[in-house]
Amino acid sequence: MYCLFFRHGIAIERQAWDGREEDRPLTEKGSARTRQSGRGVLNLRMTPTHMLSSPLARARGTAAILQRLIRPKPKILIAAELDPAAAPRSLFALLNTFPSDAVVLCIGHEPHLSIAAGILLAGNPCRGLSLKKAGACLIHVEESVRPAAGRLEWWLTAAQLRALA
Repeated sequence: MYCLFFRHGIAIERQAWDGREEDRPLTEKGSARTRQSGRGVLNLRMTPTHMLSSPLARARGTAAILQRLIRPKPKILIAAELDPAAAPRSLFALLNTFPSDAVVLCIGHEPHLSIAAGILLAGNPCRGLSLKKAGACLIHVEESVRPAAGRLEWWLTAAQLRALA
């Protein structure tokens, strides 16, 4: 299985948003950069077969943008395991429900995604691992998704992904 962790795009700043935090959407710039980053991921010959999104609006918006780029279009599943308040390890049980040849695109938040990636790669959260907004990393897992079972394929910033678009 390939686990493709993708951080949501640029959202409206907290202090500029009057609504609930979970409803804070992407900005126009965030949407455009997310689209470009998504094209960069696809140019790396990585086509997601499944999509999981955090329930928060900015992640759902990112998922919708990415879904429009992917052929065939995978269904977006809203996953409480990608909520920033969830335990990062809770994602592993969900990932284990997918076929071994799946490419699962997980759209979420920081530090949740990088903590999950660190645990998957090294068995523990790793200092220094961080996904920039609309950045992504790809981790390959041979058998079951569990601590220290992953192999890092790549970890790219949004600017690097946009350069590949």
